Amino acid sequence: MTESKLEAWLEETRSFAPPASLAAHANAQPSIYDEASADPVAWWRTQADRLTWDTPPTKSLEWDLPNAKWFSDGTLNATVNCVDRHVEAGRGDKVAFHWVADVDGESRTITYRQLLSMVSQAANALIELGVKSGDRVAIYMPMIPEAVVAMLACARLGAAHSVVFAGFSADALASRIQDSDCAYVITADGAIRRGAPSPLKPAVDEALQSCPNVKAVLVVRRTGADVNWVEGRDHWWHETVDRQSDVHVAESFPAEQTLLIMYTSGTTAKPKGIFHTTGGYLTQTAATYHYIFDVKPETDVLWTAADIGWITGHSYIVYGPLVNGVTQVMYEGLPDSGGRDRWWRIVEQYKVSVLYTAPTTIRTLMKWGEDLPAGHDLGSLRLLGTVGEPINPEAWIWYRKNVGRDNCPIVDTWWQTETGAIMITPLPGITVTKPGAAMKAFPGISVDVVDNDGNSVGNGEGGYLVVTAPWPSMTRGIWGDPQRFVDTYWARFPGKYFAGDGAKKDDDGDLWLLGRIDDVMNISGHRLSTTEVEHALVGHPMVAEAAVIGASDETTGQAIVAFVTLKLSAEQANQDQAPLIEELRQHVAKVISPIAKPRQIILTPDLPKTRSGKIMRRLLRDVAENRTLGDVTTLTDPTVVNMIAGLMGEGGED
Repeated sequence: MTESKLEAWLEETRSFAPPASLAAHANAQPSIYDEASADPVAWWRTQADRLTWDTPPTKSLEWDLPNAKWFSDGTLNATVNCVDRHVEAGRGDKVAFHWVADVDGESRTITYRQLLSMVSQAANALIELGVKSGDRVAIYMPMIPEAVVAMLACARLGAAHSVVFAGFSADALASRIQDSDCAYVITADGAIRRGAPSPLKPAVDEALQSCPNVKAVLVVRRTGADVNWVEGRDHWWHETVDRQSDVHVAESFPAEQTLLIMYTSGTTAKPKGIFHTTGGYLTQTAATYHYIFDVKPETDVLWTAADIGWITGHSYIVYGPLVNGVTQVMYEGLPDSGGRDRWWRIVEQYKVSVLYTAPTTIRTLMKWGEDLPAGHDLGSLRLLGTVGEPINPEAWIWYRKNVGRDNCPIVDTWWQTETGAIMITPLPGITVTKPGAAMKAFPGISVDVVDNDGNSVGNGEGGYLVVTAPWPSMTRGIWGDPQRFVDTYWARFPGKYFAGDGAKKDDDGDLWLLGRIDDVMNISGHRLSTTEVEHALVGHPMVAEAAVIGASDETTGQAIVAFVTLKLSAEQANQDQAPLIEELRQHVAKVISPIAKPRQIILTPDLPKTRSGKIMRRLLRDVAENRTLGDVTTLTDPTVVNMIAGLMGEGGED
């Protein structure tokens, strides 16, 4: 699409109304906003009735800023809500997961009845190993069904799981085990990446050299590779779990029982152990999944293309979907495992109706060309979602046109590990959307955009995104460090939760997310969002993806450095890069302002990304500042950073 065509289309389709058929039959109706705003706490109490409670709560919110309790006198079991109750209701033969392996052709189909048996056996095995309510269990696993089973087995016993992304290093794993004092670890011998084994157990062995409190390690055989073994500590899953009874009577726990701990990056070197409790977290993940994805449990096949090592996988692969009793696709591989059309073959084969993924992945698929999705029947899709970072308008439009065939609403969602569930989003059937806008807060959620003094900004203005009232799935704190919780989230704007993100209100009052405030650059006194510059670059017809950072500059304080990946045709057509680099600089000047022109543009075949698809801008800053690189073990391809460093040495400046 040429730039002029893109601008024309944006002008013609500035707002996208939901299809009339969806508007008439959507789960959410316009009155939902009025109902929720009239009494948000009462509205959330109604949403809690989606759950099966052993002791229904009589209390809703108890708020002692910054500490919240929701439904605290109620009792329930998370796993019963995710699995048992569907089997007891006669839906045991319904498919819970179509698991699709990295290796093309390998798959498993698991019904809710089978899932219940697997979870019960795993729970019995954990009891045998000594796990009890209140314990913490580290899970370091690939995207295989046993990972979900392990999470649900922990929840069934009232033990908090701490899932560590399987791409993290041994040191990162050890620090997380130590911080939450995990006594047990569940892992696998390895993972499969593009058909090749990638070891995991050796990292666990190395990590546990500094974790003496770990009592037992449960190991799934995934790759068949030889592994070191510590007798008495290490136990094979197939030997320990498979011989257990598939009957386990679940115990009920208080709504404020800790369900999970998830570590997320902080401004210091030490990750933050964000923890969530059971009743409020389940309430909001279930309600948001039901309304935002317009779930039709009897007919839908939903696919959240994420990893359980991140909060998206927790909330929208495990808990939210399973509480709603839906059928899902769970995919182990990368977008191009088995070919660059792998995703579209999966959508076609399993008749996926709802796809939820990250803008980074969309831009990668976009780079590979529209002919790949065009070559497959994607007619089953009826709703598309995005998560993880603000989406640029061109990617939004490409997604809608080439994947949704101009017939699927897009829900661009904003939330965080700390919020537990989606906070800002369109609602299908109600919201007239705008390409790239997150639109408005979910019913029952109160957000605002404020200036430096904490005052609300007007329409057409930008500032800091804050949440002004408690919500059910909010984190209950940072594990073991309540003062850091206050200092990180509640000190900047007293009485308000500061999300750390910037946002702006357009002339209609709709919300546009600008990314992390620490990704806001100060160029000669002008504050510019890296996201806005990235959006401008990706809006150029020859650009597939861009990452922008602010680098130190003696003259301007900070200078803009852009790392740009071109579309395949552009790579082939432009042997002399200097004219294109200057064209891109002028394009940014035209779209934003001359002050936003990058000092340096590096054309690179790829960008450093984690295996969850996030661009590691921290490493790009290290390269630009000539600093020693930090940990690169989480990258899909660690060699990319060295390649970019070499390209920077070759030039690219104005």
